[in-house]
Amino acid sequence: MNALKLFSKILVANRGEIALRVIRACRELGIKTVAVFSEADRDALHTRFADEGICIGPANPLQSYLNIPAVISAAEVSDCEAIHPGYGFLAENPEFAEICEASGITFIGPRSEHIKLMGNKIQARNLAARAGVPMPPGGIEGVSDPEEALIGAKQLGFPVIIKAASGGGGRGIRVVHSEASFRTSFSMAQSEASASFNDPEVYVEKFIESPRHVEIQIMADNDGNVIHLGERDCSIQRRFQKLIEEAPSPAVSEELREQMGKAAISLTREAGYVNAGTVEFLLDRDGKFYFMEMNTRIQVEHPVTEMVTGIDLVKEQIRIAAGHPLGFKQEDIRIQGHAIECRINAEDPVDHRPCPGTISFYYAPGGPGIRVDSAAFEDYYITPHYDSMIAKLVAHGRDREEAVARMQRALEEFVIEGIKTTIPLHQRILATMKFRKGDYGTDFLEELKK
Repeated sequence: MNALKLFSKILVANRGEIALRVIRACRELGIKTVAVFSEADRDALHTRFADEGICIGPANPLQSYLNIPAVISAAEVSDCEAIHPGYGFLAENPEFAEICEASGITFIGPRSEHIKLMGNKIQARNLAARAGVPMPPGGIEGVSDPEEALIGAKQLGFPVIIKAASGGGGRGIRVVHSEASFRTSFSMAQSEASASFNDPEVYVEKFIESPRHVEIQIMADNDGNVIHLGERDCSIQRRFQKLIEEAPSPAVSEELREQMGKAAISLTREAGYVNAGTVEFLLDRDGKFYFMEMNTRIQVEHPVTEMVTGIDLVKEQIRIAAGHPLGFKQEDIRIQGHAIECRINAEDPVDHRPCPGTISFYYAPGGPGIRVDSAAFEDYYITPHYDSMIAKLVAHGRDREEAVARMQRALEEFVIEGIKTTIPLHQRILATMKFRKGDYGTDFLEELKK
């Protein structure tokens, strides 16, 4: 596709592997890129591989990657027509998207009103209800009074889950198994929601025990076309933070995939949503699914979908933002083989404490079906200022058995010295019979400890 029909220059408002991922997609489309970086990232790979680089502040993300005026100024002085936010930082900040729109800069993602709408879980649940999407009981309205919330919890029946109305990332969430601990858990959820998202509003819904976390990738263009690209299973989690993702889910049949896909499309159409998004569901042991939330950005785990569909999601985001229609229809989407992603974090694999430091030796695996998305290299310093993820290791095979075997082989080959990483944890998980059978839920790691 001719780059002149897209954008001539895009600013990448992120760092690390996702910044590199966007830069690579732009390079293949013939689009020039501008990297923004903090003083701590002056020698990072995304600054080296972009066509231009602009320092926007010190290491503290509040003064650099989260500094909206600095990011907008960088886009303006470098004559960028669009900004890709990646994930994290400003990706789901409606104010940032709105300022981009007001400044005449294309935000590569949904419109600001959709980010705001889906960012409030209560509003999103009401939208899902209008779209006829199944939901767990409860949670249509926010509550601030613990006694009122307790009455609702009793009506739902324990266990229940208390969730922050705003934000995500596992913060502001408490599972409560009895009335005795409800008030304390409610107060803690409110405090954490207020501290993390500047919004103390929470809601209460029925807790589904040992569910699977299954999400549907959607794409929507400005012409009203909406398609889904199948599901990802993100059930291997620690404290609501995903560790391993795979596509397709071992628990989802063709019939269930069609049902979940239709529900995700229905929600997307109801919202009038445009660009890439992910509709997240809980899947119970009886095969019933329930709406959880919608993420209004490219996901960390998007590579597994790319591997099984052959579609470059980042390129498609850019094309849609430039006004192009989707380059494919629903009937064109075919799931080919199986893909698994392991998030490699700079953490102690036992107690999960972050392990910043310098990588003294780095060797990334390769071979058939292996993809490594990383911005790490030998002598690279893992700073304590940002997220601890240093690589995404993806394995693709003809079927799940081959994908697992390739992932095990790749984990053995992956060498990162000088810091502790979660590679041993992933090896332990993949060696379990439960994982090999694909028989697991979101409580997998808790069961692994026993």
